[in-house]
Amino acid sequence: MAADIRLELRDAILATLRRMDRINQDTIRAATDEVCRHTEEQRRIRLDPALRASIAADILDDVLGLGPIQALMDDPYVTEIMVNGPDQIYVERGGVKSKTDLRFRDLAHLRRAVERMVMPTGRRVDESMPYADFALENGARVNVIMPPLAVDGPTVTIRKFLQSIRSIHDLVGLGTLDARMAHFMEACIRARINMLFSGATGSGKTTTIEVLSAAIDPRERVITIEDTPELSLRQEHVVRLVCRQANSEGRGEIPIRVLVRNSLRMRPTRIILGEVRGEEAMDYLQAQTSGHRGCLAVLHASSPRDALTRLETMALYAGLNLPSWAIRQQIASGLQLIVQHEQLNDGRRVITHLTEVTGFSEGDISLRDIFEFEVEGAAEGRMTGGKFVAKGVPGFFPLFRQRGVPLDPQLFAPAVLSSESVRP
Repeated sequence: MAADIRLELRDAILATLRRMDRINQDTIRAATDEVCRHTEEQRRIRLDPALRASIAADILDDVLGLGPIQALMDDPYVTEIMVNGPDQIYVERGGVKSKTDLRFRDLAHLRRAVERMVMPTGRRVDESMPYADFALENGARVNVIMPPLAVDGPTVTIRKFLQSIRSIHDLVGLGTLDARMAHFMEACIRARINMLFSGATGSGKTTTIEVLSAAIDPRERVITIEDTPELSLRQEHVVRLVCRQANSEGRGEIPIRVLVRNSLRMRPTRIILGEVRGEEAMDYLQAQTSGHRGCLAVLHASSPRDALTRLETMALYAGLNLPSWAIRQQIASGLQLIVQHEQLNDGRRVITHLTEVTGFSEGDISLRDIFEFEVEGAAEGRMTGGKFVAKGVPGFFPLFRQRGVPLDPQLFAPAVLSSESVRP
C-alpha cells in the first residue's frame, strides 16, 4: 500500500512540475507539499513526514541530479560508482567494491541520467556513437557505453576523487608511501626530474601527480595535455589542453600528439601528459631529451620494467622507422624516475617502487630501485601489511645540489618503515 501511494504521489508531483516554467529545489519542494496536502484532504489520511521528505529527495535527485546514484555522488567516501544496467549498482569505498541496494526504475530512467551527465559536455552517446569518456563539473571522470555494445543496458563507470586528499602528507597518512619517499618525490618535482607515473587503472597515479604539483614553483608555466580533463593542479599558471574527438562524420579529430607538439611552442616550463596511450609517446620522449625538464606523464603498466616496454612499443606507433635500440636510448637519456602504483588486495593504494632509470647498456635500459614496498604476508588471500625499504642513493643525486634543492643523502639509508605505522 505504501509503495502504491508513493508511486501515485510521485507521478502527481512530476505532472505538477511539467506545468511549471522554472524548476529548482524550491519549486520541487513546493509541488511536493501541494500534492501531499491535496492527497491528505481528499483521502482524509495523514502522510508520514518522513515519506514526504523521502519523495521530495528522490524527485530532486531525479530532476536535478542523477537519480539513485546522486546520493553516491554526494558521499565523500565513495571513490567509484559502477552501474551495470538499471538493476545493478556497485560502489568502491576504501578500496573495497560492493553491491548496493539501489537501482534505476527502468532503462529509460537510466538513459535520462546518462543524458544529464553528457549534456553539459556537448558530446553525444547514442546508437551511432555508443561510448564516451568525459569529466563532470566536479572533476569526476565518467565512461559510458551503451547498447548494442553493452548487452544488459547502459553501463556507466564514474571515478571520483577523494576531497580529503589535499597534500602528500595525506597520502603518507593513508600508507600509500612513507615520509622519506614523500620528501624525495617533492624534491624531485622541485629539481625538475623527469618522472613517469605507472600503474593500473584506479591505482592512484593522477592523485599522486595532483598532490605533488604543490611543490612546483609558482613561477613556472605548466601545460597539461589530456584526452579528458582530469588533472586538478595546485598552481595558478596552468594551461590545460584537451584533445578533440572526431565528429559524427569522422572529421575534426585533434589527437594528443598534435597538442604535445604544439605545447613545445608555448614556452612551457613543464609539460604534464595526462596519459600516454599511443604515438604521442615519441613526442614525449623527444621533449625530455630536448631540454624540457620536469616532464611528468601517466602510463598504464604493472611494473617499472613493463612501463618501459609499453613506452617503447607506443613510441614505435609514431612510424619513424627507428630501431628499438634507438628508442630505448632516448628513454634512458630522458626519463629519470618511474613511480609505480598498485592497489593491494585489501583495497589500499601503495607506491610499490620508486625506480631510477640508470642508463643504457648492451642494447637495454638499466633500472635500479630507490625505494620499494615489500609485502610482509597475506591472510585469507588479503594483504596484511608491508614495509617501505630504501635501496640506496639515486645516481642523479648531484642534480639536487646543482638545481638548488637541498636533500640529505641519509634519506636513502637502509632503514625500514612498516606501512602499518603510517596507517590511520
